[in-house]
Amino acid sequence: MTNSTLTARPQANRNTISTATQGSSLVDVLERVLDKGIVIAGDISVSVGSTELLSIRIRLLISSVDKAREMGINWWENDPYLSSRAQELMDANRQLQDRLTGLEAELKALRAAEAAPVPTT
Repeated sequence: MTNSTLTARPQANRNTISTATQGSSLVDVLERVLDKGIVIAGDISVSVGSTELLSIRIRLLISSVDKAREMGINWWENDPYLSSRAQELMDANRQLQDRLTGLEAELKALRAAEAAPVPTT
């Protein structure tokens, strides 16, 4: 009699799902999303009967800064709460407005002095 052993070989699962990110790291996936951009949109509505009580519209864009600029979106560059340069511009604008107000008041005083009759002695 001969002894023979049977070895079980693992077979590839034929029910596997192949995805675009298979074998990709999280960094690769994140790079793809930021490069292409992704838009998430949704509407939430709360109603009682036929009366709508609350409606929320959600729009979310996720992209890299370069991709956003490419699309013409750059609101963060001029937002005073997000950009130190914008805050500097707001301060300079406030100073110029104060200076303009002072110059207008001075001009008004000069015009009033010219229009006043000259006293004769």
